[in-house]
Amino acid sequence: MHSSGAPSRRRAPLGAAGVLALAALPRGVRAGAQQYEPMAEAVRNALAAQLADPQPPRRSFPDHAARMAYVDWLETMSARLATRKPDPVVRHDFLRTLDYECTRAGLDRQLVLALVQVESNFRKYAVSSAGARGYMQVMPFWAGVIGDGDARKLFDMQTNLRYGCVILRHYLDLERGDLFMALGRYNG
Repeated sequence: MHSSGAPSRRRAPLGAAGVLALAALPRGVRAGAQQYEPMAEAVRNALAAQLADPQPPRRSFPDHAARMAYVDWLETMSARLATRKPDPVVRHDFLRTLDYECTRAGLDRQLVLALVQVESNFRKYAVSSAGARGYMQVMPFWAGVIGDGDARKLFDMQTNLRYGCVILRHYLDLERGDLFMALGRYNG
């Protein structure tokens, strides 16, 4: 999945334990306010490179069974999101993009769906009292730290999902896979 030619590392999905950890957060914890933390230039450059990968959100599958499992997931999640996203084209585009960004970041898509529900309730233009934006409630400072500086792009679906997944992956790596601590960092 990396355009740099470097071999990609497969990361284990987070699974149901991740969803349970997310559900265990206190009810008052909403709309993340990630804190800016000074980071090494190498880390900043690595995160920026992950964002800059121009790959379109399309998946390839090793076999027919994997493709059918994806189609089943897409249909199931589409039906569940119909009340929050009534337009089927928008809904399918959201789910396909979320799946792609989760796959490229090595995240469980159900975990990220749960995070989106908690953070923005699937609202593209959600803004928290702390200023976090979009589906995954990404703080605008991230656009300057690892992006091109244009925080308005955080309302773009693919950009927001990509930032959110890259940031969550960064926090998981920083916390050595401890989902509870990574989600705590993500939420600020």
